Amino acid sequence: MTSPIAFLFPGQGSQYVGMGKDFSEKYPIARQTFEEVDEALGIKLSELCFEGPEDQLRLTENTQPAILTVSVAAWRVLNEKGIKPAFVAGHSLGEYSAHVAADTISFADAVRVVRNRGRYMQEAVPVGTGSMAAILGMSPDAVSTVCSDAAQGEVCEAANINSSEQIVISGHLAAVERAVKLADERGAKRAKVLPVSAPFHCSLMKPAQERLAHDLQVLTFSIPKLPVICNVDAAAVTAADVAREALARQVTGSVKWNQSMQWLITQRVQTFIEVGPGKVLCGLMRQIDRSKKCLNVEDEASLRKTLGYLNTTST
Repeated sequence: MTSPIAFLFPGQGSQYVGMGKDFSEKYPIARQTFEEVDEALGIKLSELCFEGPEDQLRLTENTQPAILTVSVAAWRVLNEKGIKPAFVAGHSLGEYSAHVAADTISFADAVRVVRNRGRYMQEAVPVGTGSMAAILGMSPDAVSTVCSDAAQGEVCEAANINSSEQIVISGHLAAVERAVKLADERGAKRAKVLPVSAPFHCSLMKPAQERLAHDLQVLTFSIPKLPVICNVDAAAVTAADVAREALARQVTGSVKWNQSMQWLITQRVQTFIEVGPGKVLCGLMRQIDRSKKCLNVEDEASLRKTLGYLNTTST
């Protein structure tokens, strides 16, 4: 009996100019995906993905629907090739791609809602007020203590628990800077402030969460056709209302990526496929469990490599 496959969908930070272009030129289903997004948003997002400029692609309200679109295009190509996952999961924004793959929400609704999500997150905190930092080589408990010691009445929280080796923190600028200094003093391998435009996944995002929750409330959610592993609980979502509520909570909640991947491993998943731009999630899987195979699909070359591997393991 072959072990189940999980599809993983990347989040913000994986974008690059030119992403999705190869698939769009080679596969009608991918080209159709980019046509759909241009129509749904009323802007030429496809051109932004293929040609840039990079500074426009980096704007959160463009980045989020752009990554979602490239991920959905890649997923649709895989689907046409008959590659079906048993589970889907997405990192932060990627959870929306996972829900499109599970048929929980329509693609058009997803790109519209994540465009607003990006704008709400950007507008929730004045520029220069918040910050994020990566802490490497420090246990989650130690990072948690660093955050509470650095807070001093301000917000400083774990935002992304990416692996036992890599945790991203988020909050007020001064508090995050204090946390970086403390982490250094307490033996972290590395602690560095990240070049992000807002302090995502912490309680400072409450205004964005409230606005997004309203948008999600009016969207049609269906029962997911596949288990979607949600970020905030690191558990499988199998009901429409639970999916909606988890996406709202995710704005201020921690992305429990390490725990989500560990849960999938307990379900006997041996092969993970990162579907969409970049290889960030494959990199994290190497930190989480090196014995698992993580492939990626973002263009024709990576698709061929992945299909080749799956063919050899299934025979």
